[in-house]
Amino acid sequence: MHYYKPASFAEAVALAAGAEGITRILAGGTDVLVQMRADIVTPDTLIDIKAIPGTHEIARTAEGGWRIGVAVTGAEMSEHPELGRDWPGVVEAMDLIGSTQVQGRATPIGNLCNASPAADSVPAMIAAGAVLNVIGPDGSRDIPAEEVPAGPGKTTLKKGEIATALTLPPRGQNGGDAYQRFIPRTEMDIAVVGCALNLTVEGDQITSARMALGAVAPTALLIPAVTEVLVGKTLDDDALAALAALAEANCNPIDDKRGTVKFRTHVAGVLARRVAQIAYDRAKGAKA
Repeated sequence: MHYYKPASFAEAVALAAGAEGITRILAGGTDVLVQMRADIVTPDTLIDIKAIPGTHEIARTAEGGWRIGVAVTGAEMSEHPELGRDWPGVVEAMDLIGSTQVQGRATPIGNLCNASPAADSVPAMIAAGAVLNVIGPDGSRDIPAEEVPAGPGKTTLKKGEIATALTLPPRGQNGGDAYQRFIPRTEMDIAVVGCALNLTVEGDQITSARMALGAVAPTALLIPAVTEVLVGKTLDDDALAALAALAEANCNPIDDKRGTVKFRTHVAGVLARRVAQIAYDRAKGAKA
């Protein structure tokens, strides 16, 4: 195995583009190191990008959004004094991953690029409209979070491409987001179903909405039809019922030891109702 610790993204891209065999990027390491120890994967090339300047920074963008460096951990997100005020659902989703020790290493970008259908932070990122910033041999590009996973353990990144940061859009006025999951235990378990919703309001009326589901399909899903169900309406019983039906209709889960198709489909509707109410209350001024 070849281990590299580049000092710049240009150097990292050159290493990744020229590497042969299996290449893995090391930022947090909570996925790749576990996979290596379990003999699931043995990289020929391991590129440690934690020493590259800017990879640990959380900063405002010029537009008023947020740029989260590729090596920023869940603990750093939770401890940031302002990020959680704008995007509480994104921060809370990341905070559900693993133990305190895992939180000190796990990164949202690693969670996204590991491409697990049950990843907790991914539906929240999708609902928020997050974008993955990538650099490669052909230059830089931005990929909407929902377009990064291509299937379990697979992404749409090309050979030599490396994620540099995650960008969250400006929160704007009267907005709120939320994420919840169902797990068999009270903590440190993998989501059986996850649901995230992000919306804005004007008075009592919803003016925009994005919803995403996790663990009910081969990848986390953006549900575009949520705009037809919620936008222009108040979050009354009829809207919540229509939202639950929409979530259930978009499920394509599997039966396994953690949940049946019928159960997962039902829970998706239940969670959609719950996160919608939380996001709606937050958009109307309730504290996160």
